[in-house]
Amino acid sequence: MYDKVSPAIMKMARFYSHDKNTSVKMHDISHFMKVWGFARTIGLAEKLGAEAQETLELAAVVHDIACPLCREKYGSTAGPYQEREGAPMARRFYEEFRLPEKQLHRICFLVAHHHTYSAVDGLDYQILIEADFLVNADESALKPEAIRTFRDRVFRTETGKHLLNTLYCPDDPRNAES
Repeated sequence: MYDKVSPAIMKMARFYSHDKNTSVKMHDISHFMKVWGFARTIGLAEKLGAEAQETLELAAVVHDIACPLCREKYGSTAGPYQEREGAPMARRFYEEFRLPEKQLHRICFLVAHHHTYSAVDGLDYQILIEADFLVNADESALKPEAIRTFRDRVFRTETGKHLLNTLYCPDDPRNAES
């Protein structure tokens, strides 16, 4: 099977390399790599099928593709802006990959909804939300109570809960549940 994820990662690194601000560029690249790593790990541990795993990983690579545009256009990378602008950018990004339309549609859907925590319609969607939060919690220096609240309200996978508890809530007595 042809690996599409590695070329997507290389292309995404080139995409961000055009940013003149080195710290922003490195943050963006580091962020998508960390989200991809968590998404890959959770997806494999939760036993996603091969096609869903590939779709998840391809979506994780480009989930924040709209951030540079949003910084320029809105002065913010807030979730609603990313969701509004990201799907068409992801579609253009993956044109040369000749993905099946169903897969490309799902990637674009995930990019367009990765900050929407209601009406999650699949394990790939759930995992992307969890992977992104695991990274954002650290990057945003969220307080432990905010992390626990998000875990209790949004996290559904056993692997995602385990990672969150291990990284952020090691002394929480509720960890015995996961």
